Amino acid sequence: SGRASLIRMHAIPKPKEVDRWTEKRAVFGVYDNIGILGDFKVHPKQLIVGPSWLQGWSGNELQRCLRKRKLVGDRMFADELHNLNKRIRYLYKYLNRYGKHR
Repeated sequence: SGRASLIRMHAIPKPKEVDRWTEKRAVFGVYDNIGILGDFKVHPKQLIVGPSWLQGWSGNELQRCLRKRKLVGDRMFADELHNLNKRIRYLYKYLNRYGKHR
C-alpha cells in the first residue's frame, strides 16, 4: 500500500557533458601542499598576486578605496587621486543612505 510516485520518468536523462579541464578545475587545490613541500615557511596568503594594498585583505568597495588612498594616495597622479576621492565621497553617501547596516 503506497502512493504512486508524483514524478514520472518518461525517459532516462542524458548524462551531462562536463569539461574536466576548465581553468577553475585544473588549478583547484594547487597550493594545498605548499606547507609540505616548503617546510611551512610560506603562507598561501603570500603567494597571492595583485596590488600590494589588496594582498590578503578583504572588504567592501568603500573600505578598499580608503585603504588604497591611505597606502598609495601620496604616489598617485593628481587626476587619479581626484577620481578616487570622488568615488569615496559617492560611496560614503550611498552606503549611509542604503547600506546593509541601516
